[in-house]
Amino acid sequence: MAVVDEQQFKRVMGSFAASVTVLTSRDAAGNPVGMTATAFTSVSLAPPLCLVCVGLDASCLAVFQSEGVIAVNMLRADQEALSNRFASPVVDRFEGVRHRPGSATGCPLLEGTMATLEGRVQEQLRAGDHEVLLVEVVAVEVDEDASPLVYHRGRYATLA
Repeated sequence: MAVVDEQQFKRVMGSFAASVTVLTSRDAAGNPVGMTATAFTSVSLAPPLCLVCVGLDASCLAVFQSEGVIAVNMLRADQEALSNRFASPVVDRFEGVRHRPGSATGCPLLEGTMATLEGRVQEQLRAGDHEVLLVEVVAVEVDEDASPLVYHRGRYATLA
């Protein structure tokens, strides 16, 4: 059987349109942490479960694992700048970003997003160069009128 190289795999996976999210939590000292992620999906309705995949080299991974709580902030079509900020190496990604603590976990919820969910990490699985976090959802908020920010073939897109 032929081996699929990394570039081929990236190209084919880039064809799959993904929602853009910002994962957030708080470290043991209460400082907010966050990162942009597109590897997010629902898993189960009963109980409500989702999963997020975080690169092993991500600065937030240790906090997500140790604190055991996470929020998924689903970005609106006009929030590219927010996605870029949380994907950048800037030291304080939250500087100037409006947010509030979530009611169930205390994780930062970014203001003006399309939807948010708060959850508790139930399981972790090492998968190649990522850690898969299985999250039980404990609180949600949705703006029914918002359109999502999407990532497709290496660039942002919106739904028509």
